[in-house]
Amino acid sequence: MKRVKSVSYKEGLLERLKDPNYAAQYLMACWVDKEGDPEELFLLALMDVAKAHSVREVATKANLGRESLYKAMSKKGNPKLSTLNSILEAVGLKIVIKPKKEAA
Repeated sequence: MKRVKSVSYKEGLLERLKDPNYAAQYLMACWVDKEGDPEELFLLALMDVAKAHSVREVATKANLGRESLYKAMSKKGNPKLSTLNSILEAVGLKIVIKPKKEAA
């Protein structure tokens, strides 16, 4: 019988998060989650995206030190909007604001 190599959930997630469309949907799902602490959940999700793209490379592209990136994305982190924007840009994403309800 041929053995199938299994991949851990985390490994599979990090591979999927390399796709900007998948990463955007993942971050949006965490952003609108109504359970728990949405800020903490979003920062953890953004850290997953950064890990998928190599934290060192993301930090470099965002003009941050690697330690600063980890600190900003930690549970006690409180990153500035400019920091979030730099990180998102480094992974090929951007912040978009749109009306809650589309005009009829």
